[in-house]
Amino acid sequence: MTAITEQTYQHILFEQDGAIAYVTMNRPAKRNALSVAHMQELLACFQAIGAERTVAAVILRGNGPVFSAGHDLGEMIGQSREFYEHEFALCSELMETIVGLPQPVIAEVHGIATAAGCQLVASCDLAVAAEEARFATPGVKIGLFCSTPMVALSRAVGRKKAMEMLLTGEFISAEEAREFGLINRVVPAGELAAATRALAEKIAAASPLVVGIGKAAFYRQAELPLHDAYAYASEVMTGNAQLEDAQEGMCAFLEKRQPEWRGK
Repeated sequence: MTAITEQTYQHILFEQDGAIAYVTMNRPAKRNALSVAHMQELLACFQAIGAERTVAAVILRGNGPVFSAGHDLGEMIGQSREFYEHEFALCSELMETIVGLPQPVIAEVHGIATAAGCQLVASCDLAVAAEEARFATPGVKIGLFCSTPMVALSRAVGRKKAMEMLLTGEFISAEEAREFGLINRVVPAGELAAATRALAEKIAAASPLVVGIGKAAFYRQAELPLHDAYAYASEVMTGNAQLEDAQEGMCAFLEKRQPEWRGK
């Protein structure tokens, strides 16, 4: 992991434990607000992880009492159009990189996740939250509608619920977020880290190559008409079936033994 571990970060922490990578937002005094510099580090780290074959799953978390309070409003006052264009393009690239990463990314959410912080959660493939976690897209209350968070949010929850969150800016509870599909599981705060790790380990037990193929196919087929989606998925599955890992997995199942993944 030379490319990642030797990198010096100011706003995030990176560590790898076995096949699981941890990316920790580390601006607790700023409620892990997503400044331009913070997003640049997150983007660089995720890009490096995407090229690293020893990582099978990623956990995104935050230090301090808050997961992420969204964009850093303190650096947004009185800026030029060029600054805002760069900021929101960078944010969009970060979210698209998370979705495009071959490894599944799991948000480990404590405290609150608001605006672009909620967008981060919605952009991750899976999310586990503490019972006291809360979620909101409150930009409408300060005159800055959460338009870019809306992209991820509207793809994670139903239209009516997404519109309610965007138009009112009100918080929803972790249980409500689970009910509407923004997160997967709600656990007591003391069990959050272990529950997220257990989910990551279940994913890491499969062939990372096959998981990456499946993740990419999931997002692509979701935007296609039904017939096109089946045609595309059939082609993906045909190629998948010819891989060594697929043949090994099927043989291991029939022989009642654990598969040995080769990444081919």
